[in-house]
Formats: sequence, C-alpha cells, structure tokens
Amino acid sequence: MKTVSVSSASVSNAMRYSQMHMQMELVEAQKEMTTLKVADTGLALGTRASQSVNFHRDLDRLNTIIDSNGLVALRLGTTQSALDQIGALAQTLMETLTTATTGDLSGAVLSDSGKATLQSLTGLANTALNGEYLFAGTNTDIKPLDDFTAADSPAKAAFDAAFFSHFGFTKDDPAAASITAAQIDDFIITKVEPQFLGAGWGNWSSATDQGIVSRISLNETVETSVSANNEGIRKLAMAAAMATDLFSGNLSDEARKAAATRALSLSGQAISDLSQIRAQTGIVQKSVSDASDRMKTQTDLFKKHLLDLEGVDPYEAATRVNDLMTHIQTSFALTARIQQLSLLNYLT
Repeated sequence: MKTVSVSSASVSNAMRYSQMHMQMELVEAQKEMTTLKVADTGLALGTRASQSVNFHRDLDRLNTIIDSNGLVALRLGTTQSALDQIGALAQTLMETLTTATTGDLSGAVLSDSGKATLQSLTGLANTALNGEYLFAGTNTDIKPLDDFTAADSPAKAAFDAAFFSHFGFTKDDPAAASITAAQIDDFIITKVEPQFLGAGWGNWSSATDQGIVSRISLNETVETSVSANNEGIRKLAMAAAMATDLFSGNLSDEARKAAATRALSLSGQAISDLSQIRAQTGIVQKSVSDASDRMKTQTDLFKKHLLDLEGVDPYEAATRVNDLMTHIQTSFALTARIQQLSLLNYLT
C-alpha cells in the first residue's frame, strides 16, 4: 500500500487557483447578465463568429448612414424654409412692380423696395447651418452671395460701369432723362442680363453649380443642396437690382416703365423657378425619409439575427452569477479554515 502525503499548503494553493478561475468566470457571467450577450463571441459561436462580425459591420454601416440622413434632413428642411421665404420676397416684389407699371408708385419707393428685397435675399442665400452655408454648393465654408447694396460691392460697381459704358453718363446725370424705352431695353438685354444670367454672376456669387451629393442608402445617392446659382435666385436678384438702381436715378418715366415691365417679368419667372426647385427639394426630402425608414427596418432585422446568435437567457445568466458567487464565498470560507490548521493546535 502506498501513502501520499497531503499538506495544508497544497490544499490551500489548489483552492486559490480554483478561486481565481471562478472569479474570471464571474466577470464574464456578470458581463453577460448586463449586456444579455455572450462575453466571448468566438468561444460561444465557433465557426459562426464570422456571421456575427458581418452582421455587426452591416449594422454599423446602416446606422452611420441613418445618422447622416438625420443631418441631411435638417439641412434640407432649413433650405426649404429659406426657399419659401425667398419665394415670398419674389411675390412681394412682383406686386410692387405691378403697381409701378401702372405709374401709381414713385421711383424712390420702388428703389427702396428693391433694396430691401436684395438685402433679404442676400441674408437668406447666406443661411448657414452647423457652420456650413446651405446655398454655397460644394464651397460650404464660403459665403455664397455678396451684398449688392454694400459700398464696396463688385456687383454694384460692375452694374454702374455697364450703365456708363453703354450710355456715356451715369444714371444720376440729367442726360439720363433722355433715355427711351427701347434704349433701356437694349441696355438690360445686352449689359444687365450677362451680369446676372451669364458669366458676370461671378461678381456676385462664390457658390458652385454642383451641389452636395449625399449617400442616403447603401446603393443610392442624391444631390441634397441648392446652389445660389439657381436660375430663380439669379432672376430675382436681377429684378431687385434693376428696381434698386434704375429707379433711384434720373431716368424718364418711359424708361422706368420699360424697366419695371422687364423686372416684373423676371420676378414672375423667378417665382416659377423657385417653385420648381422647392418641389424638387421636397422630393429629395421624401427620398431621404423613405431611405431612412427602409434602413431602420433592415437594422431591426440585423439586431434580431444578432440576438439569435449572441443573446443569452437573462434568467440563466443571473442564476450562473449567483452560483459562482456562492461557490467563491464557500471557497473563501474553506480556505480560511484550512489556513487555520496547525500541527501545534492538534498536539495541544
């Protein structure tokens, strides 16, 4: 018969190692009880762990686009509000010009109305959200429109220079009273239109024609901004600038009526163009909202699949935590009793 010696130290060490192992299991069990997911995906799922990784990756991509769509929706909503106000400006100016064409409005009043329209238009076109200009196209860090009514405005200087080069005198010169309707029409067509509807718009605008293109779903991108270079904004600016500048000088009533008629036509066209861009913006808003709804449905499906893969029973997890804590407490108690064993105590 063979005897094997057993010391209290070896028993104590064995208990200590067992305690360390149970404490590690307790940490994992507590994590599972809190998150309701397995603590170690690779260990729990084995070869199916790749499915979990793929689901998490796709879920993160969808959530990123959904969050981005929230910002896009906010930008579009603010843009739509600004466009509504610009459309109201065009409507007010058109009503004023309609009165002016009948000769029932003084030049000073129309000039003031045009100036107010320009200032409001500039403010709305320079609307910013989260530090980005909404109507700047892709140049979101640059203010899109200069103030035509400012003293150092390059657009105003170009307008005055065009008038002088065409007629040989300024609009405030007494000779301006001799300008005929045909002459003012020719000036508007040959000099003014290129400044607003042609290359001269660069004196006003720092915006790009290309708007911001946003990815609103995994396989769909749309343009989600409106540029200050839109035809409706240009035509409204031209109508307001003509009212501001041409009615503040010494033009004859005949020339003023011709200018008012041109500006009235432009403001009507601006209203039509702005209505169209507002409708297009509304369509984009709906596309963004629909894309977000579809992706939220997809994320719900991914979460369900992940729960099936990684989920744990909350009652089972709680029971495991309680069992481990009971075992650890019992182990501590036994270790304390073992450490109290002494040969001297036995002999005495």
